[in-house]
Amino acid sequence: MSLGARGIGDCVRFAPFAPKRAKKRRDSRRNGPVRLQFPAVASIPGRHMSETRHIPVLGREAVALLAPCEGGIYVDATFGAGGYTRAILAVAGTRVIGIDRDRTAIAGGFDLVDRSAGRLTLVEDRFSRLAEVCAVEGVDAVDGVVMDVGVSSMQLDQAARGFSFRLDGPLDMRMSGEGPTAADVIAKASEAELADIFYIFGEERHSRAVARAIVAARREAPITTTRVLADLVARVVRGKPGDIHPATRTFQGLRIFVNEELDELHLALAAAERVLKPGGRLAVVSFHSLEDRIVKDFFNARAKSGGGSRHLPELTQTAPSFRLLTKRPVTASEQEVTANPRARSAKLRGAERTEAAPHAADRLPSWPRLSDVMRGG
Repeated sequence: MSLGARGIGDCVRFAPFAPKRAKKRRDSRRNGPVRLQFPAVASIPGRHMSETRHIPVLGREAVALLAPCEGGIYVDATFGAGGYTRAILAVAGTRVIGIDRDRTAIAGGFDLVDRSAGRLTLVEDRFSRLAEVCAVEGVDAVDGVVMDVGVSSMQLDQAARGFSFRLDGPLDMRMSGEGPTAADVIAKASEAELADIFYIFGEERHSRAVARAIVAARREAPITTTRVLADLVARVVRGKPGDIHPATRTFQGLRIFVNEELDELHLALAAAERVLKPGGRLAVVSFHSLEDRIVKDFFNARAKSGGGSRHLPELTQTAPSFRLLTKRPVTASEQEVTANPRARSAKLRGAERTEAAPHAADRLPSWPRLSDVMRGG
């Protein structure tokens, strides 16, 4: 599938960027966004060992779609291990603002900042706040935004983070390390709320049975580890040989709920629309149908005119704010799937910003929310 006419380093030229004087940065602190400043070095040396530890799924395709060009300013909205950022910085003169809510990911990027010659700024924050992050950095508009949505392989592989049912650890699942844990939700939510969480966010067909089993089990003892929860779900959801683990959808739903991931995605897409220049590009990699549906609907809604009809011609048509670059999602090659089975479910979609004004922000869906559950309704 074609990713558009532009390649890496070949892009539409805009007027030279002249950043405004940056607003006063907040000091690093335990709670809230952390702004990290590091002394610049001359240049990024040759390939470093840490650069090989993680290659993003569909990373080559996403960066090709983003088409970074010399002098451009880009937002890596889900910095992670910095795979997208490294590829963007490989284009001379580019600048990257990297965002991640996971402090471990930010700390892991210190070395890259040191070697970036002042072209990389890392910010600990939610990617839904990318417009505010850019404003604090003195940036009004950017040439591209890239997002890799969902939990990272690094988070899944750390038992202490509590994301995986394959590794026994505390039932945590928080990306930021702040707020209620998954164990808190399991202990606090009603049976009906748990069933909704697993059904809506995990697409678990046996959500009611799982919720009923959890409520019965927690009367006997708190459910505080991934192994206990996974074993409990496995006794309720019967799988066939070759199927995914019985607890997969329950863990997915709980993780998405704890981190408010779908609300974050809705807000992040709208924020990207506001900060992208005309001709700027947005590339999004998602890993399950709920995320991909949100991205697809967002792009489709903003790539077509709307607001009027032949029966009501007096209504003003809404000009498209994006031009689709991928009418169908880009998926991983057989070679990539063989090397990384997680790539099997990955989908990449992208679009290019037009000169039209941003569309009105969409209302968030009416689904269960963490704050409501934790305060008891």
